[in-house]
Amino acid sequence: MPILTELHLYPIKSCAGISLREATLTPAGLMSEHIYDREWMLVDANGLALTQREYPNMALITPRIKADTLELRAPGMLRLEVPLGLPDPEDEKIIRVQVWDDQLDAYDCDDTTALWFSNALGVTCRLVRFHPDAKRLASTTWTAGVEVPTLFSDGFPMLVIGAGSLADLNEKLIAQGRTALPMNRFRPNLVFGDLAAYEEDFAESYKLGDATLKPVKPCPRCPIPSIDQATGEIGPDPLDILRTYRVNPKVDDGITFGMNAILLSGAGQLVRVGQQVDVNLAF
Repeated sequence: MPILTELHLYPIKSCAGISLREATLTPAGLMSEHIYDREWMLVDANGLALTQREYPNMALITPRIKADTLELRAPGMLRLEVPLGLPDPEDEKIIRVQVWDDQLDAYDCDDTTALWFSNALGVTCRLVRFHPDAKRLASTTWTAGVEVPTLFSDGFPMLVIGAGSLADLNEKLIAQGRTALPMNRFRPNLVFGDLAAYEEDFAESYKLGDATLKPVKPCPRCPIPSIDQATGEIGPDPLDILRTYRVNPKVDDGITFGMNAILLSGAGQLVRVGQQVDVNLAF
């Protein structure tokens, strides 16, 4: 029986994640301590999203959820604490931001926070937070017309990967005398063990307690898997190996690894590492 082996929340888009023992499933993605996945994002002076694609040392910005703050650490920097409470409507500062093709309003965090991140990354940037009145939806082309909310993710609220898929890739890497890679290179939200390699490609749905997840789109991989999440350094890059057997015509011949997923039912369901997962295959 497949089991849930890992849970990961990424409070700030493209920064380090938090490994969890349990999390709450919501239509917009995982939630823990009332903090949502990709609830925050860094933007440049024009409001455009920053990611590890251009700034790999974003991987070294490490969050921790405390009682009423998001604590952030980065090499050579004093720690920063970002309040978790939403700003007073009279004091809120709104900024127009863009993540891929979507433009929306977000809370602009304060100048002290902007200076901390600018110094950490060596580029002028600001931290923004998803505004509760903003609306951003996953592509209805892939969700069969269902309106699925997402925050600052690349496009979908959750990413699922089977541990067997990484084991298969690592076998191929080791056979070429290369180093095996950890799962954090691929930044999943949920990892399932005891699935055959790439079985997640063929799943119709996953049942976790009273909740049902549906995989909807293969995840085309960008250069981020080539970034060591512990050092921010580039290499080794697995995409050349993946290119030999993971080119997917469903996404314009993108190199895919993992499946983007949505929540069909069970909003508010608590899921825990170690619980069983019922997999319904599509054939």
